[in-house]
Amino acid sequence: MTPIFRISLAAAAALSLGAGAAQAAEFVTISQETLVDAPAEVAWKKVGGWCDIGAWLKTTCVITSGGEEMGSVRRIADRIDELMVAKTAWSYSYSQPKSPIDYHGTVEIRPEGAGRSKLIYTLVYDAEPLNTPEAKAADRERRAKMFAGVLQTMKGIAEAR
Repeated sequence: MTPIFRISLAAAAALSLGAGAAQAAEFVTISQETLVDAPAEVAWKKVGGWCDIGAWLKTTCVITSGGEEMGSVRRIADRIDELMVAKTAWSYSYSQPKSPIDYHGTVEIRPEGAGRSKLIYTLVYDAEPLNTPEAKAADRERRAKMFAGVLQTMKGIAEAR
């Protein structure tokens, strides 16, 4: 066997292991949006801070590492650690590094005509660890309801004069 063939076998084995793991996951996406009567740049200044989530959820939020840049960590409600994994001028994405459901979220605002914008909150997580169809459905419903409320709170803050 040549070294090239051995590498190919190793790569094939890694791919087959990865494919099995991906098939076991049951990723769920919840994407919600709302229109805001404020320009994107004005609204984002009011709701786009890394720890603004504390106000939306009416709980605590403390930046425990970094600041407002990628790689920063925030602690919500003194128990949930989230890592910022991406950032643009009007968005950021985060993950919960040790979550059994491989949880990720993105908060974003987009211009939507003169003086308006659209707030978008997207969650992606692996529901597979929740075991039963009933538990998965209840979890999805709970998260969708909670983040619909979060968006309405964000809208109120963004539109406040």
